[in-house]
Amino acid sequence: MTRAALLQLLRSQSKQLSFASGSQLCRFRAVSRAWNPNAVFNSSFHRSPAHSRWLSQAAAAADDSRISIGPQRGSEPREDEKEDGVVYYGPISSTIKKVKLLSLSTCCLSVSLGPVITFMTSPDMNVILKGAVASSVIFFSASTTLVLHWFVSPYIHKLKWKPGSDTFEVEMMSWMATYIPRTLKFSDIRPAETNRPFVTFEANGSFYFVDTEHCQNKALVARLTPQKAPARESAFKNL
Repeated sequence: MTRAALLQLLRSQSKQLSFASGSQLCRFRAVSRAWNPNAVFNSSFHRSPAHSRWLSQAAAAADDSRISIGPQRGSEPREDEKEDGVVYYGPISSTIKKVKLLSLSTCCLSVSLGPVITFMTSPDMNVILKGAVASSVIFFSASTTLVLHWFVSPYIHKLKWKPGSDTFEVEMMSWMATYIPRTLKFSDIRPAETNRPFVTFEANGSFYFVDTEHCQNKALVARLTPQKAPARESAFKNL
């Protein structure tokens, strides 16, 4: 009798345990289905519009800080950034400005710190030899800066022109890497009679360069690139 009662108690306890474990398993499955790790991951790493804008600005600033040779990607300004009347932007204008600033910085450092370093690092060297070394450093740094300015001085960084007008405005760069506006007339344009590289035309005794491949206004390009007049044949050539 006692043995039968004990068996009955064990069976009832086992049924309760199996029911409890089954309910907990169903609850765990429901919770696991409701919890989607991919959705949580995507929601936690979702970018806000401000965050996306900040990332794009940071990437653009990193691209602008690089010194590249040749036209930069996206060098043409957007429609909302274009000024009134501007028909041409120099494709490597920003690169030229960065190189000029770098050259000016190294020139200033060489002129100001070159003699000091030369006279302080070698106390046993002859004074005349120290002066020669310091002068050589200054001359080399200044000459490279002047050659760079001579090479890129004809480059037109921006050109403003209204169709039908006889004048146009260009922006050039000074040796201090600042922009200088100039107003020119089409009647003053002459073919450039020089072997100097990167020269398109001559006006008022100065040379100018326009990258014709990146200028969209072909009518303007035709007016900026006059053809040289054919040489006159001598009247006595066929005699």
